[in-house]
Amino acid sequence: MTEKVVVIYSGGMDSFTVLNRALQDGKEVFSLSFDYGQRHVKELECANTVCNALGVNHKVIDISAINQLLAGSSLTDDIDIPEGEYETDNMKSTVVPNRNMVLLSLAVAYAVSIGAEQVYYGAHSGDHAIYPDCRPEFLEKMNDVCKIANYESVEIFSPYLNVDKTAILADGISMGLDYSNTWTCYNGRDKACGKCSSCQERLAAFADNNQTDPIAYE
Repeated sequence: MTEKVVVIYSGGMDSFTVLNRALQDGKEVFSLSFDYGQRHVKELECANTVCNALGVNHKVIDISAINQLLAGSSLTDDIDIPEGEYETDNMKSTVVPNRNMVLLSLAVAYAVSIGAEQVYYGAHSGDHAIYPDCRPEFLEKMNDVCKIANYESVEIFSPYLNVDKTAILADGISMGLDYSNTWTCYNGRDKACGKCSSCQERLAAFADNNQTDPIAYE
């Protein structure tokens, strides 16, 4: 019997690669996206398009009511999106308080309800300095809790935890993935801005792999 897994799928390039990695690993994928009140829904639109094309079970859960509790982030509040290099001081405004703990808890509950043994999510080493909830120690402690939080033990698995975005993209390229239906920009305009730190990191990953990013930039 094919093992069921839940994949937290934002619609960005990292989670897109994670989704396809789970499929390549032979898993029966149940993808889960969250509307938590982020500034735009471009990623969610990409996620829906991809899952429809792949025939993957996909749920988009509206938890935007919690936005009133997640103050102080430029991804959820009316705060300017940082531009320039992907560095700690520049990116701290994009930290959403406790986001991954909230999303992972919901994903684990979903996994228990459908009999899935793992939850995949896209933390990677490039985020360790900036986002505490993407670090190995966070994943380790969350797994400790997930072993005892329910009668059923669920493992949280991040296949790219110890590599950067360049390596994630390299794995996606090796799988023949098309990144035209992914969105990384922190702004939700028609085209990616190319200036925010997230765009800069994405463009650097494509350059490092001698590839051209297929999405349009302003």
